[in-house]
Order: sequence, then structure tokens, then C-alpha cells
Amino acid sequence: LSLMGHKVTVFEQRSKLGGMLRYGIPSYRFPREILDKEIESILSTGIEVKTGITVGSDVSFDELKNKYDALYIAIGAHTDKKTGIEGENSEGVMSAVEMLRAIGDDSLPDFTGKEIVVIGGGNVAMDAARSALRMGAEHVYIVYRRSEAEMPARLEEVHHAKEEGVEFQNLCNPVEILGDENGRVNGLKCIRMELGEPDASGRRRPIVKEGSEFVLDVDTVIMAIGTSPNPLISSTTEGLDTNRWGCLIVNEDMATTKDKVYAGGDAVTGAATVILAMGAGKTAAASIDEILCGKAQTE
Repeated sequence: LSLMGHKVTVFEQRSKLGGMLRYGIPSYRFPREILDKEIESILSTGIEVKTGITVGSDVSFDELKNKYDALYIAIGAHTDKKTGIEGENSEGVMSAVEMLRAIGDDSLPDFTGKEIVVIGGGNVAMDAARSALRMGAEHVYIVYRRSEAEMPARLEEVHHAKEEGVEFQNLCNPVEILGDENGRVNGLKCIRMELGEPDASGRRRPIVKEGSEFVLDVDTVIMAIGTSPNPLISSTTEGLDTNRWGCLIVNEDMATTKDKVYAGGDAVTGAATVILAMGAGKTAAASIDEILCGKAQTE
């Protein structure tokens, strides 16, 4: 939009720009100096940036809509999901989102000598497990309730995690986080699973193997079972429709159900790829340019 001649302002909740590129992808996979150079190049086109601003509390959505000719929502999917198992609020339990966000802010957790289990089988779980090893963990498990064939993580990510020493406990479901008298994690109770008939997703449904309970002796549990879009804007903005997963609804032009408000990236698709988010941004920019320049009305 800036290159098209429009004046652009970015409102960012965090202290630094980058979104999931900074706060979701570890630096060993995407070096921060490369990210910073990319951001610097983009900002050199004259974009104004306001960091440390939470839309919905520091400034209202309606205020922005009244002040600007068009809005583009790119808030991502940074809200971690919960398992609901007993002991989830124990000391020593954290989400992968929380952990990777701290790394993005250069506040590295100290896992020296820790026994860690990561619950989940996606790319974020692999990132969390491999990052934990880099921060000094003695041993890292990944617990996933389906088989490796059903694991949503990319094959190369699984391969690299194994190469680096992560131990996989597949067909294994966590049932309780155990704690000591001080409420500190000292184990994860799990049960073995076996694959049954395919479910609605086409993957074979995991079924409990009775009497197969066991305990992993760990002192840190990292939840990596998925993320959801930030609910703040959709819950406080009338006329901005979302689907049942909390994702913003858009058309092929990335236009939402509210006039001159567009959206893209994980806030629309749920957790997906960087390249899809970039494509959505370019599509939305073209659509916004058409609307603001009157091209859509004259065609």
C-alpha cells in the first residue's frame, strides 16, 4: 500500500515488529538479523509504526475506523489452547506460544538440567522441543496421541527433532499433570493409545488401551496443541463476523463483513504458513487500493 502511494500506519501490540516471524519461529530457523533487515527495508518506504498499542483497550477499533480510510487486520493466531486435563495450572506448565514469545523478546527461559515434555505433534511442538534443548534441557519428550504417520508437523521437522535427541512418545495421551506438595510439576501421567476407525478428518481415531497408564518423570510441561486468533477485536466489534473457530470471515478480496475493513493471515485461516499470510496481504492491498482510488466503482 505504501508503494502504491498510500499513507500507512501500523499498530502493533508487542514492543517489536515481526509477529509470528519473531514471536513464533525460533531464531535458529529464521535469524533475527535477516528479519530485522526485511522490516527495515519495508519501513523505509515511509510507513509509520506505533508499537506497544493494543487495539481494543489502548485505542478502540471504532476510533481507528473513523480516523482511517481503510483497515487491515493482521493480528495472527497467538492465543494458546488448553487441554483441560487436571494439573494444567501447576507451576512448571507453560504454553509453547508463551515460551516462543519470551524467546522473541530475548528473554530466554533457562531449562538447564530440566526434564521436559512437549504435548502436541505440530510444527510448533517441534520448535518448542528443539528450542528447549538449545536452552539446556537434559531430556525432552514429545507426547502425541496419534501415530507418527498422522503427525501434522512437516517430515523434516520431525527428522531434525529426532536427530537432536528429542524422544517421541507417539500413540500416547496425557491424562494428568502430577505435582508435588508445593504445586510444582513432578510428572505427567499418560495412557497408551491404538488407532481405530477414521474420524471426520479422515485420520484413524485414537482409542485408549485399557490398563496402559504410565508416568513420565518430568519437571516442565509445554503445551503445543494449537493456537486461536486473538478474540479481542471480534468480541468488541459489532458487524465483524467470525466462524466457529474464531477466525475472521473474508471474501476473495480479503474484505470482512464490515465496510472497508480487510483481514488476512492466521486471523483468517487459523495457524498456517508465512507465505499464505504474505499472499493475503498483497491481495488485500490491491483491493484497498481499488476502493480508495475509485477503480472498483468505475469498472
